[in-house]
Amino acid sequence: MKLYARLIVVAAWIVALPGILFTQDSTASQEKPLTFHAAIELALKNSTTMGVTQADMSRAQAAVTQTRDVFLPQTVLGSGLGASYGFPLSLEGAAPSIFNVNFQGALWNPAQRSYIKAARSDVAATAAQNADKRNELIMETAVDYIQLDLLDSSLTIQREQEQAAAKFQDIVNQRVEAGLDSQVETARAKLVGAKTRLDIAQTQAAGDQLRLRLSQLTGLPVSAIRTSTESIPEMPSVLQDQDLTSVVNNNPAVKAAEAAADAKAFRARAEHQQLYPSVDYVGQYAVLARFNNYDQFFQKFQRHNVTAGVAIRFPLFNPVQHAAAKVADADALKSRKEAQGVKEQVSTETLKLQRSVQQLAAARDVAQLEHQLSQADIEAAHAKIESGAASLKDEENARVAEHERYTAYLNSNFELDRAQIQLMRQTGQLEGWALEPVKQ
Repeated sequence: MKLYARLIVVAAWIVALPGILFTQDSTASQEKPLTFHAAIELALKNSTTMGVTQADMSRAQAAVTQTRDVFLPQTVLGSGLGASYGFPLSLEGAAPSIFNVNFQGALWNPAQRSYIKAARSDVAATAAQNADKRNELIMETAVDYIQLDLLDSSLTIQREQEQAAAKFQDIVNQRVEAGLDSQVETARAKLVGAKTRLDIAQTQAAGDQLRLRLSQLTGLPVSAIRTSTESIPEMPSVLQDQDLTSVVNNNPAVKAAEAAADAKAFRARAEHQQLYPSVDYVGQYAVLARFNNYDQFFQKFQRHNVTAGVAIRFPLFNPVQHAAAKVADADALKSRKEAQGVKEQVSTETLKLQRSVQQLAAARDVAQLEHQLSQADIEAAHAKIESGAASLKDEENARVAEHERYTAYLNSNFELDRAQIQLMRQTGQLEGWALEPVKQ
């Protein structure tokens, strides 16, 4: 019986082992942080913005097909049944018939050719707009990820500061009870702790909002949004003597504006070409009936009839179309000026960001040096305490200042990273940087 019981226990362990291992794997996968590269890829895959851009591109491509298919025969099958009294009059522009087939297509139409070019320019504009939206999504995800990583680092330091403030408050209480300090020092110690708790609450609130936004972008649950500092790629160096305004032609916004201007120009040309001659090929097959009195009014009746040929049009006088062409010219000119304005704006913003990176880099260096000096102040205050030349309050003040300097350094580093990300978006380098694997 004992051997039988042992066998049952072993069998139960064998059955439960896969579930235990699966639970361990699931727990390990949940504890694994979300890398920067994975966050960008998931945002591009799951964001609703990308779904909208795909629909826009499909619509633009369908418009090209629609304008091009005018040169293909449009065939209609039908019937024009009707009784006739007297001469067989037409029904909807055709002779009454039992069965008929009509086809028509453009053979030579310069205006339609220009409309096709305009539709293709719309495709190019849509592709550029989609690229700009893609870069915007990458920038938002990257900035939110880096800021969340910064807030997590700040929260760790603030919790350490909270613990230090609590210890300092205990020491002050002891000194007040011993009569070494006044009650005012107790209030000051409590104020330091209250400020720290306020900073922690603000940091947690901002971090929760960023986690929710990253969850919406990536499609992952909020609990799975945990950053990895090591996965964030290094920022490329920005040379201040480099003329970045010369690469604005690669900017998706500039490409979209120029493609939209080209489309307006092609449509304006098409409006002018509406006044040119055009040729269509046409044809009709019809099966006629005797009850429509064809045999009474025509010398010979034939049931099966075919007509094929070309329809040539020569516009002679059309003031409405002349006015429409002038309106299209004005729209094309306006669109071209708007494209030039977009290019100038992008050039200005690019130069502004380039110089801003230089300023923010200098501010980051200043904050870093101030933090190093604040660390030296802590050591100096500690040495003075040992020699009796300073009090615990002086050391605590030095530690509070050190934490503030470190937080300022993290913030300045984030502002620099955000400016560099915006600059890479302007110069068309953002996607290559964000999706490039981090070098170990």
